[in-house]
Amino acid sequence: MSVLPLLKDVWMSTGITNMNAGQFVMILVGLLLLWLAIKKGFEPLLLVPIGFGCILANIPVADIAEAKGFLGIIYGFGVKNGLFPLLIFMGVGAMTDFGPLLANPKTLLLGAAAQFGIFTTLIGSLILSDIFGFGFGLKEAASIGIIGGADGPTAIFVTSRLAPDLLGAIAVAAYSYMALVPLIQPPIMRLLTTREERVIEMKQLRHVTKVEKIVFPLLVLIICVFLLPEATPLIGALMFGNLVKECGVVDRLSKTIQHEMINIVTILLGLAVGSKLGADKFLRFETLGILVLGLVAFSIGTATGVIFAKIMNVISKEKVNPFIGAAGVSAVPMAARVANKEGLKYNPQNFLLMHAMGPNVAGVIGSAVAAGVLLSIAQ
Repeated sequence: MSVLPLLKDVWMSTGITNMNAGQFVMILVGLLLLWLAIKKGFEPLLLVPIGFGCILANIPVADIAEAKGFLGIIYGFGVKNGLFPLLIFMGVGAMTDFGPLLANPKTLLLGAAAQFGIFTTLIGSLILSDIFGFGFGLKEAASIGIIGGADGPTAIFVTSRLAPDLLGAIAVAAYSYMALVPLIQPPIMRLLTTREERVIEMKQLRHVTKVEKIVFPLLVLIICVFLLPEATPLIGALMFGNLVKECGVVDRLSKTIQHEMINIVTILLGLAVGSKLGADKFLRFETLGILVLGLVAFSIGTATGVIFAKIMNVISKEKVNPFIGAAGVSAVPMAARVANKEGLKYNPQNFLLMHAMGPNVAGVIGSAVAAGVLLSIAQ
């Protein structure tokens, strides 16, 4: 038997001969995501597995991202059915302190106002789709709009239900803008506030009792069940995790949810999202539109949070620093830290972190509620 045909078969089975230009570009994109995570520290817990998953998904011949491939199995097990985002929400609940929100309940309105970007972008997506021929229907527009909530798990949960083909682009956009909060939000916050507003000092928050912290997740769940059942999976997971933390009788469960469980799920979720960054799904004109619309959604959410805080100051005697309105997007706790940092720039004695955590955790609830609304109207 001649050796040449055998060598030819081996050569034709290599990645060099089977890789197309799109796959090569997406491998570079995966390396870029890894660089942003490792070198720049942008959401490394998710961008590292997403970036690596992106590289794996674009390896020719191996079909790693296909239904029977390594990444395809992970995607089918936990993302396609919405399991991983719910488990992430459970972990977020177990790590969240709703005390600042309970101490100043009106900050819930700031979290709600910051979700305005979701619905305006939904409408904008439908309009631009008609103009540029993106082909976005209501399901795709709803999935793009949810990026404005700056909540990765919620964006993945909604998109996996409504527009799974857009999952890669939407997940990357959602987590990228979460990571870029310190760059995107401050210019918007400064543009919409006066110097007098930036130096407003807020009173120390009252002490929140343990009973209040235990009752709160149960009350939120009951309200959700009666008013918006579509949001119950996300709200239920969030509130269960929080109840486990606050009840004080299941410390082992609380620690497991906060550490082992959420770490394992984060790894698998990142790899599964990376599996949707195949060249055939990502390198499309629509992807650029999604990235731009996602930025618009996030910017509008930031702006409406600040503007609503200014409106509250007009009708309320107790003033709030408008900077904390920007924390109404649910990028916890980064958005709250940004509000605190900006406040300290203009008043070294103005510590806004705990005040900003109120609208910040309210934003988590708000994005879950918005997701329920979108699912109810788009499914």
